Parts: sequence; structure tokens; C-alpha cells
Amino acid sequence: MKLIVTGATGFVGSEVIRQALRNARVSCVVAVARKPVSLDGAVDTSKLKTIVIKDYAEYSDEAKEEFADADACIWTVAITPSKSKKQDPLEVKRVCQESTIAGLKAMHDAGPAKPFRFLYMSGVAAERDQSKTPTFMPEYTKMRGETENQVLAFAAGHKDEGFEASVAKPGLITDGSWYKAAVSFALKYTNIVPSVSVEEVAAAMLQQVVDGFEKDPLENADLIRLGKAAMQQQVKS
Repeated sequence: MKLIVTGATGFVGSEVIRQALRNARVSCVVAVARKPVSLDGAVDTSKLKTIVIKDYAEYSDEAKEEFADADACIWTVAITPSKSKKQDPLEVKRVCQESTIAGLKAMHDAGPAKPFRFLYMSGVAAERDQSKTPTFMPEYTKMRGETENQVLAFAAGHKDEGFEASVAKPGLITDGSWYKAAVSFALKYTNIVPSVSVEEVAAAMLQQVVDGFEKDPLENADLIRLGKAAMQQQVKS
């Protein structure tokens, strides 16, 4: 499998790449980022190809050549809810929504494999029903939900070309640090926001693009279940 990972230097993207490089079923990882990818630890990078771009909404012919014959993409690019509060809403939408669709179209134009699986990482609070007014950051969560709608609509419109899509909707993604663990514990037991480890969400998304989508959307509980199973399989193999 040839796998594209966008947001490759990010918190989740870098973990997806680490696991993909260790996966025998992944033959090539095309890492897309705005700076060179640097992985900590003893990781064999012989399967890794890095594409450095200036903007996730624009792709050179060289980038599209690397996208050719790809089997799947895990899209992790976004501006988080907390960071979005300090930025222009139009820029947040451009990064979270317009860039996602531009990237999807660039991969389509490059001539991917059939099937081509596109997994969009959104968030637990994203609202697809645009007639609703969420209580939590309504403008942001509806925009993320509309992005989900656009990704799924694009895949549906190109179903005959082998396009498939699903959306991962994690809650708080933890990294094992004491601070995030404490926040995760508090949110979990006050029933505010569920959590999932970065290893679990990466393993779950990787398993889904390799084996095929189980469902849409992939909720936080699904990501935990799928991630734990995939990680156990990694240990056995």
C-alpha cells in the first residue's frame, strides 16, 4: 500500500507515520508537511518520501506525481478549537475546510489506485447537521461538520472511480503526559469530552485505510476499540 499522510509533522500525523513505517503492508509513506519530517527514535525511514509544501491548498506537479497510484490518505491537517479562538475565522475555515477539499481534489487529479480510501480526521464535536446550533463553539463545530459533508459528498460523487471516504471523530487525544492524563480523567468522569491516546487513534486510522472502512463516522469509542485491537495485532506479529 502507498499511503499519503498530511500534517506529517503534527502530533497525530507523526505517530501515524511511525506506525505506518513499521507496518509490513505499507510499502510507501508519502509524508506531506510544510517542513521536513523528523522522527525521534530508531525508525527505519527507507519507505518514507517527504513532500514539503508552502500551503495545503496548493500542490505542484511534483507533488501530484508523488500522489499518483496512492491507495489511501489519512488527512490530519486542521486548526484545533483552542487555537482557532485566536485566529481569523476565515483563515480557520481556509485551513480546515478549503485546504482539505483542495488536497482531496489534487489526489483525485493525480490518478490514485482503485479503491482509494480517504480518511478525514475531524473531531467529536463536529456537527454535520447544519440546521442545528451546537452549544460548544457553534461556528467552528458546524464548519468542521460541513467539511465532513463535503469530503463524503466528493467520495460519493466519484464512487465509480473507486473513491471511498470516512471520518474519524476523536475526543481529547492524549500523549501520556501527566497534564493531559489529568485533563482526560476529569473530562471523562464529568461526561464532557471522551479521550483516546495518540497511539490508539493512529493505529485505528491506519488499520481502517489498510483493511477498509468499517463504518462512518468512526466515533471516539470506535477508535479506542479498533486501535487497541490493531496494537495487539502489532505485538503478535
